[in-house]
Amino acid sequence: MIAVVILVSVLLTLSLFYLVDTLWNGVFADWFMRNCTITYEEHLPGSEQSTLVTTLNWSVIKRLALRAMFGITVICSGAVAYAVLIYGKMKEERTIEEVCRMFQEYMDGEGEASKIFPREYAKASAQITEIKAAMQRHEQILKEESARKNDLIAYLAHDLKTPLTSVIGYLSLLSEASDMPEKQKEKYTGIALDKATRLEKLINEFFEITRYNLQQMELEEETIDLYYMLAQMTDEFYPLLKAHGNTTELKVDEDIVIFGDSIKLARVFNNILKNAIAYSYPDSVIEIWTEGTAQDLGLPSRRKSSLCMEERFLR
Repeated sequence: MIAVVILVSVLLTLSLFYLVDTLWNGVFADWFMRNCTITYEEHLPGSEQSTLVTTLNWSVIKRLALRAMFGITVICSGAVAYAVLIYGKMKEERTIEEVCRMFQEYMDGEGEASKIFPREYAKASAQITEIKAAMQRHEQILKEESARKNDLIAYLAHDLKTPLTSVIGYLSLLSEASDMPEKQKEKYTGIALDKATRLEKLINEFFEITRYNLQQMELEEETIDLYYMLAQMTDEFYPLLKAHGNTTELKVDEDIVIFGDSIKLARVFNNILKNAIAYSYPDSVIEIWTEGTAQDLGLPSRRKSSLCMEERFLR
């Protein structure tokens, strides 16, 4: 950069000298004689004659020299400032390009930031490392959430078969048994309607899951009468049990109360009982019972319990 400034100054000086010496010679000489010289008459020594003597007017020349130096200084300073500005922009662009290249190399590769970024970029490399780690964590969370969402959709699609099977089973019983008592018909019709409503809720939930992510799903916890839930569940599975030749035996204390999401727990129990029916031998009994612990969970009537099912053959 300094060499460029010196070269420009030399070129300007030579150009000025050429203009003054060649192109402006006559005009400049006349102007110089008028303004920068003094002409006076001087007597010759030992003689009565006199002659005209022309000398330089140094006070005027000094002022002109100062003005010229000031002008040259301003021009050179402006040239240097402009050159520094251009150089700074070029260096900034090269720095940005180099940082972008290193950033892209680090983000695309598996190398360490300290090996890619120079020592003067230590702070930037530390921040970029944190950014990459955060992006990787976020990407992993999205992958896990997508996997859970896909699993949940698959499970929900499987759950849609349970109420649909019950509806078809009860409607088939109503269709086949024309002499069925009205009270029993009313009961089966009500169960089929309840299962159809349940099927509608599952379909709506299916669409909700596809619209939102898993972080927006909340459990609607409440106190649940476990005995009533299991009794209702076994009653609803009557058509499927009859078609497979199975019966159920419910061994659950009537005072067992749990705390949770009734809809999702009912889906879990339905899947357990459905699998028990599907993979059991025909004409066998499916026993359902609960096991509780003595540990108190905060409410006198609330106990931990686990649902158990066991198959035994009819004798």
